[in-house]
Amino acid sequence: MSNIIYKIESYKLMGILFDIHKNLGKGFSEIVYKDAIEYELEKSLIFFEREKEYNVKYKDIFLKHKFYADFVVFDKIILELKCSSSITDSHIAQAMNYLKVSNSKLAIIVNFNNDSLEYKRVVL
Repeated sequence: MSNIIYKIESYKLMGILFDIHKNLGKGFSEIVYKDAIEYELEKSLIFFEREKEYNVKYKDIFLKHKFYADFVVFDKIILELKCSSSITDSHIAQAMNYLKVSNSKLAIIVNFNNDSLEYKRVVL
């Protein structure tokens, strides 16, 4: 069995996300879920940054446009929210890009728009 990166932190975070989905269900816009996540992280005294900005380096310059990760939790897990029919390859590619520019190792994509919370761990 392989080691799970950031197992304890991921478990705490997923518990919060499942609780939010249980209480709100599906159908809201991303901003509603983001507000609920912010509330729960603050209540749990978990360090996070919302809409974390990342510069993108291209060759020897930083590009004008930046990436904005929905959340960075525990100063090491990128949390990306979706409200779509499913998690797609483009969502995974986006998470991989966030991992590259942030030098992080784990991104979690969560999709609130299903009867059950859908999630995908992306490890770099």
